[in-house]
Amino acid sequence: MPEMSLKDSIITSLSAQEPWPDNVKLFQPYEVEQILLPDNASCLAVQAFLKMCNLPFDVEMRWNAEFMSPSGRVPFIKCGAFVVSELEPIVQFAANKGVSLCSKLSTEERAEMRAYMSLITNVLVNAELYISWVDQETFNTVTRVRNSSVYPWPLGWIQTRSKRNSVIKRLKALHWYDKTLDQVLADVEQCCNSLSQRLGDRDYFFGTPTELDALVFGHVFTIITTRLPCRKLAETVRQHDSLVALAKRIDEKYFKRA
Repeated sequence: MPEMSLKDSIITSLSAQEPWPDNVKLFQPYEVEQILLPDNASCLAVQAFLKMCNLPFDVEMRWNAEFMSPSGRVPFIKCGAFVVSELEPIVQFAANKGVSLCSKLSTEERAEMRAYMSLITNVLVNAELYISWVDQETFNTVTRVRNSSVYPWPLGWIQTRSKRNSVIKRLKALHWYDKTLDQVLADVEQCCNSLSQRLGDRDYFFGTPTELDALVFGHVFTIITTRLPCRKLAETVRQHDSLVALAKRIDEKYFKRA
């Protein structure tokens, strides 16, 4: 972990002095016509974490949310004077205000939790990017249409091409671009096996909800509920009953959609 800069230390100290306000906004792309599989998973994970912490927020949908984000990724929250994007920085931001879901975990358990969160980022996120941007049928029928829907022509075509090139560059750097679909699904299967074994027959990974549960929920729920021409990713995840049950449990408890 890099050392915290003086600027970061000052921001952390300032943010910790103020309680969580009632007017926090969570910004994300439009759900119905725009948002893509990986972004939807990330947005749901952050929403689940905030709900688990009982921290109030309102969702604001913006067509240009990713360009408003300080990291270029969604979601992000605006909390007073602070703008924080993505799950782990938001978790740390909440912790600086004295709100934590893992305060009762041991040092070893926290390290284990972070390892599983890294596993999800290294496998499920890359698999979602692969399906969305590399799988040709999904790209042509879903990704290209949804990503360009909020832009006038030819800006939509240009932006989609630029984003696809950026995603492919990332996947190449991580040695994911040259994988076959079967290899991607095998990695997902192995990841889900590891998560299922750790979860066991518990309701949550460490007995009570943590950011790991929120992250698993975001990805599992999104994968199994998003209709795509390539159904193999959802079929692979659905084979793991305990993960599906966890996703449904969190959805029913915190999102009240059932």
